[in-house]
Amino acid sequence: MTTQVLTAPAPGAADGGRRAFRDGARAMLPLLVAVAPFGLVIGVAAAESGAPQLAAWSTSWLIFAGSAQLAAISLLASGAPIVAVAGTVALINLRLALYGMTLAPHWRGTSRWWRALAAYLLVDPSFVVGSQSYASGRSPRAAHLHFLGGALLLWTAWLLVTAVGATAGAVVPAALDLEFVGPLYLISLVVPAARTPAIRLGAGTGAAVAIAAAALPLQVGPAAGMVAGLLVGLCLLRRAS
Repeated sequence: MTTQVLTAPAPGAADGGRRAFRDGARAMLPLLVAVAPFGLVIGVAAAESGAPQLAAWSTSWLIFAGSAQLAAISLLASGAPIVAVAGTVALINLRLALYGMTLAPHWRGTSRWWRALAAYLLVDPSFVVGSQSYASGRSPRAAHLHFLGGALLLWTAWLLVTAVGATAGAVVPAALDLEFVGPLYLISLVVPAARTPAIRLGAGTGAAVAIAAAALPLQVGPAAGMVAGLLVGLCLLRRAS
């Protein structure tokens, strides 16, 4: 089965595709203002964990989800078993399933490689750009390229700012409490831009629970928040359907 992204462009369509890609990158630029400080925090946390810089930086592209990355770094630094680290990362990233369910209707009929790439790149800021793109009335191909332009810029910027944070990590006091950064980032980025009650209330609930439970050991707070947010979002989606 072919996809709008892979089909040969008609005359003039290539220019339109490049324009859609560039527009997606431009749409992501304002969100990088919120993303960059969070990425720096992740890099600092990685540096303070004592892990080798290359290993710490690798979590940026292996996990590519800030809250889960921060939890993984903290757990690994505390000597937690790898099973606990993997389980916590999976729980925190459950909210991405809600994002995927929201955008999945727009990805039907696309190739497997496109769905795999889109799923890998789907995090909070790329969901914001993607949801706006698919709601804008663009053709499916242009909407895919718009999403891709924003998501690839985000991915590149994330690797850069986490690398900078890891390099400059010694400047930040080790006692600085960073657990609140992830939930607050989620509130400031996703909630104002979300177009559906399920996403707004789900993200808001998740962030509130994560902040309330921040003092719990083994990074249980963010995981509990993401599970709570996902359950609220799923309940609202079922009622709407």
